[in-house]
Amino acid sequence: MIQVNNLRKTYNGVTVLNIPNLEIKKGESFGLVGNNGAGKTTFFSLLLDLIEPSNGNIVSNGIQVNKSEGWKPFTAAFLDETFLIGYLTPEEYFYFIGELRGQNKADVDALLTKYEDFFNGEILNKKKYLRDLSKGNQKKVGIIATLIGSPEIIILDEPFANLDPTTQFRLKKIIKDLADTKQFTILVSSHDLAHTTEVSNRIVAMHKGEVVKDIQTSAETLEELEAFFAV
Repeated sequence: MIQVNNLRKTYNGVTVLNIPNLEIKKGESFGLVGNNGAGKTTFFSLLLDLIEPSNGNIVSNGIQVNKSEGWKPFTAAFLDETFLIGYLTPEEYFYFIGELRGQNKADVDALLTKYEDFFNGEILNKKKYLRDLSKGNQKKVGIIATLIGSPEIIILDEPFANLDPTTQFRLKKIIKDLADTKQFTILVSSHDLAHTTEVSNRIVAMHKGEVVKDIQTSAETLEELEAFFAV
């Protein structure tokens, strides 16, 4: 599904990402962990063609992402609040994304109804602009917007940050339910080892731009990661 080939990103002579080879299979729930500066967000930015690689490439479903826009119809992502449109209400934003994804208002409303618990009565019908929502509520909007149109690839950067414990629990259930269908390839990056381990069937740990661990999730994974990062 996603193939990384000799990928490198350099700024002013300093290499911030160096991944010779990495494959993410279709239907995989893929967790990316690491400290600040590990290269997680840089990798996602390259995967979404937000920045150009210094060397190498990423091929998504047979399409080189920095050479063609053909990957966009089957890919959805929420990295941070810059992905939102601040002067829209949540409803307006959802319908806007729906139009981009070929969904009508009824399709979007059906999806929103499904995730009412996740919104916890704080998002819809509040007549608030996205810019006036809390960071946590902005994140809720961005996350659910990625599900509109059932994209094949869903990319979430630090999805658990700024969310209260109840919402974190609900988000983990959403991600696990999607992963269980095997219809979605889900990429999640986070500083939270426990949350990421819980929702991912594969974990890649990064350090200073390089992959240092690539493991299938098991009962021992969290302990292994905690031991690694405790050094």
